Amino acid sequence: MSHQQNITDVLVVGATGSIGRGAVAAAQRHGLRPRALVRDVRRAERLLPGVDLVQGDVEDPASLHAAVQGVDAMVLAHGSGGDARPDARAHVDYGGVRNLLRVLDGARPRVALMTSIYATRSAVPGATPWKRRSERLLRAGGLPYTIVRPGWFDHAGPTQRRLVLEQGGTADGGVARDQIAETLVRSLLTSTALGKTFELTATEGEEATDWAELFDTLQTDRSGSVDGVPDPADLPVEAEPQPPRADLDAVRSLGGPGA
Repeated sequence: MSHQQNITDVLVVGATGSIGRGAVAAAQRHGLRPRALVRDVRRAERLLPGVDLVQGDVEDPASLHAAVQGVDAMVLAHGSGGDARPDARAHVDYGGVRNLLRVLDGARPRVALMTSIYATRSAVPGATPWKRRSERLLRAGGLPYTIVRPGWFDHAGPTQRRLVLEQGGTADGGVARDQIAETLVRSLLTSTALGKTFELTATEGEEATDWAELFDTLQTDRSGSVDGVPDPADLPVEAEPQPPRADLDAVRSLGGPGA
């Protein structure tokens, strides 16, 4: 993975959600040109006035080609939280990442993926492995990436602004939505965030000012591994169902150098 990449045009997936809207705003503050992938253009025009909108659906790969054309980076903040379908996490949280990787056609944008603080916590009630599987796809694809696992949205007081970045899948806590969005965009612009996966919470204290130092405290994911450092080894790839294993193989074949 190269540590040098000029970022100008950023695709935000999940752009009309609370984190996605924050990521669009953060990208604008940092002088980037956000492009929003949206299903409902009229609704998005109200929520994101003046932003470049591209209609598409992460469940429909054919609708994604135009969205990814010419982008230098992607913020993947989509999620199935409001979808009552029993298979929504498989089709949206996981399938959305798979479908976006499939349509890149050799392009290598830098990616910031938002998953969950419980991505590797199989013992948590209601947890599923789909977000963890989406992370594995991104690592297998060989793109420059950062994976952010935020804690509970807005379960942090107004004076809890000091970000805490941890690894290993044991963290718990909350963090403000605007801080999640800012972290996603900052990770695209900071070389020390490259190739890292971490849980994100906030505690009492001041805002981060040195983002390079903040990310530099983290371990980099092991080259060639589809898991984060040091994720629990309780979901071995060889024991996975055939479809996720086939998706990993397909993404590796598309990844090119570094995959």
